[in-house]
Amino acid sequence: MLGTADSGVGVATMRDLVATLARLERRAGSPEERRAAELLAAELREAGASARVEDAPFRDGYARLMLPLGTAATLSGVAALAGRSRWRAAAVGLLAGAAMADDAANGPRVWRRLATRERTTTNVVAEIGDEAAERTLVVLAHHDAAPTGRIFDQSLQRWLARRFPAQVERASSSFPLWWPIVGAPLVVAAGALSGRRSIAAVGTAMGTLNTLAGLDIARMRIVPGANDNLSGVAVLAGLAHRLAADPVPGVRVVLASCGAEEVLQGGIYPFVERHLRPRDPERTWVLNLDTVGSPRLVMLEGEGVLWIEDYAEPGFRDLIADTAEREEIPLVRGMRARSSTDSVVPSRAGYPTATITSFEPDTKALSNYHLPTDTPENLDFATVADALALTEAVARRLAAR
Repeated sequence: MLGTADSGVGVATMRDLVATLARLERRAGSPEERRAAELLAAELREAGASARVEDAPFRDGYARLMLPLGTAATLSGVAALAGRSRWRAAAVGLLAGAAMADDAANGPRVWRRLATRERTTTNVVAEIGDEAAERTLVVLAHHDAAPTGRIFDQSLQRWLARRFPAQVERASSSFPLWWPIVGAPLVVAAGALSGRRSIAAVGTAMGTLNTLAGLDIARMRIVPGANDNLSGVAVLAGLAHRLAADPVPGVRVVLASCGAEEVLQGGIYPFVERHLRPRDPERTWVLNLDTVGSPRLVMLEGEGVLWIEDYAEPGFRDLIADTAEREEIPLVRGMRARSSTDSVVPSRAGYPTATITSFEPDTKALSNYHLPTDTPENLDFATVADALALTEAVARRLAAR
């Protein structure tokens, strides 16, 4: 069982789990994603939690879904440059941009529903703690892994950090990577509508680069995903051991690892409907652990691929920050993500939400993010242990309230 956050037994337990799951190619909806879910559920049951694996419907997305939209808009840009079908090019560009924005920002996802069939992923759901408690802390992670691509190379980010350290230090969010992706078809439409070939040419060039990047990601070379997000999964297991050894009266803790997160949210939707909606938002809190194996622990205040949405109920984030200070756990606050995590779904449902992640302090890069080097030996287990200590302390603070 896990002892203190920095105990040898605790780190060894988390290392073993990460090493075991990292050997599986955990593509969303794949048999090996399911195998990872079964192994995690077994670990949670061994720790003393009532854990189960649940089938959850999802629709695949991300690069392969976006490619037809981007390609159609780019071809329309070529047509506009040739002086043909100006209005058609504008319509295609506007529709493609709107469909991309809707999908990336977790909207109604009309294009995803039209273009894909429903598939099955796996969620792991466990409960531990005071079954009679009115208060519930939901601790989230995800056990699927992401595809890689050249666009995730961190060389430019590291060069900028060396060249402009003060600006990187002041930055409170990452580069909005989705802006040029969604913007390319809109620029094509603007060029077609205005009749200005220079604008259409810019949109066409942007779209071509996006298409090449998308084709690269769509090759679906799945990374080991130790940091993103077996680090969070390890904390779930560690927390189960901790709370079994030293129960927390006054709060029920739900440990959930959702599948298909890397397709821009999959299993989290049925999890929220089944397990969150029946709970009172006044007595339920959601703490998402995503990529907590970089050198410095970070709490996100909000996220958004196109525009930033702060998470529901800032008082919960205040409590987490105060808890970290009390426990002398280094925690960076004030950051917001330009990518999407599973937190967006419970937050929009009205539940107090926070995301704990991590980065490298000098570059603000998530270590080995979506890269083949995201392996267990490259994890900073001291930060993972800090995430475990902070999560346990938050559970005990909520119980004390």
